[in-house]
Amino acid sequence: MDIHPGAQLGESFFIDHGTGVVIGETTVIGKNAKIYQGVTLGALAPHFGQLLRGQKRHPTIEDDVTIYSNATILGGDTVIGRGSVIGGNVFHHFKCAAPKSGDRRAAEADVP
Repeated sequence: MDIHPGAQLGESFFIDHGTGVVIGETTVIGKNAKIYQGVTLGALAPHFGQLLRGQKRHPTIEDDVTIYSNATILGGDTVIGRGSVIGGNVFHHFKCAAPKSGDRRAAEADVP
């Protein structure tokens, strides 16, 4: 398990089977979030010569989110909305908001 000390972890954050979990420096994780083994919350590769120091490079995971095994979620502009469920073996690098109806079985994706 590799959690950068600069990451912001919310109250009651839970990791089940921490093998292979990577959480980057500017990651923000909300309350009651759960992640499973092999999850990467990382940064996208910078463009040649792009300076990233002091910029948000890692995703934001809002409250009550579950991320299943081996999901990879990348980028500082990436937000996983409150109550979302991200399936296993997913590569994700855009915004995802939980449906307004509260149905947590399917999440809407807002691709910029």
